Amino acid sequence: MSRTRTARLRRLPLNAAATLTVLVCLFPVYWMISTAFKPSKDIQSSNPQLVPHTWTLDHFRTAVQADGFGMFWRNSLLVTASSILLALVVALASAYAVARLRWKGRRQFMLMVFIAQMAPWESLIIPIYIISRDTDMLDRLPTLTLVYFMVTLPFSVIVLRGFIGTIPPELEEAAQVDGCTRTGAFRKVALPLLAPGLMATSLFGFITAWNEFAYANFLIIKHQDSRTLPVWLSSFQNTFGTDWGATMAASTLFALPALVVFLLLQRHVTSGFAAGAVKG
Repeated sequence: MSRTRTARLRRLPLNAAATLTVLVCLFPVYWMISTAFKPSKDIQSSNPQLVPHTWTLDHFRTAVQADGFGMFWRNSLLVTASSILLALVVALASAYAVARLRWKGRRQFMLMVFIAQMAPWESLIIPIYIISRDTDMLDRLPTLTLVYFMVTLPFSVIVLRGFIGTIPPELEEAAQVDGCTRTGAFRKVALPLLAPGLMATSLFGFITAWNEFAYANFLIIKHQDSRTLPVWLSSFQNTFGTDWGATMAASTLFALPALVVFLLLQRHVTSGFAAGAVKG
């Protein structure tokens, strides 16, 4: 038996385990999408069908025509994009200061960043709610933007700091010798090389802000027009209970933007995350 065949046989259990893991993880997604296309009578059937025999778009029409669909979609996009841009600007400046400059308290600063990253988001709901209530910031989209910015900022600083550390400082020094200022050297030399790190942090921030439910549900109470899509997904109720067809169709539409963003940025994600894990 050749070495190549022996190696393949040894990898067979690992490949089988990996395939099984992928199938288990993807099955709920498949069931969500297939349920969205099933007629209501098939969804409630006592004999569930793995593959729909009859396909319908009625549930998607119900979801799209639901009250507030366009408004909640706009709210989610606005809050997500604003929090990502704000986190990138602040994290980029902070990561550059930590990676390139030498100042007293730099290690303590990064320690605090790591501690903030380890803190569970759920433990901050009550303090943030009390602060928002006392400052009259409840029921406002800027409050959600600041919360999502706060949640994604530590991770963004950590990743960008590691990525900046992989760029030789001699490149910026050479640009400064040619007449660039420190800011100009960073903008013209280092910033283009940071694209993978920026893409990775943007993807993390997008998924975090786009999918977040708890803060959006607790901080937006009275003004229903300021709610976001995750909260809107819980609105498909009727006199008979949950409209599962419309809920699955709305969930499919809700998952599409995150899927599209991931497919567009996937080439940069691995290198961006790996760069943030090395170089201290």
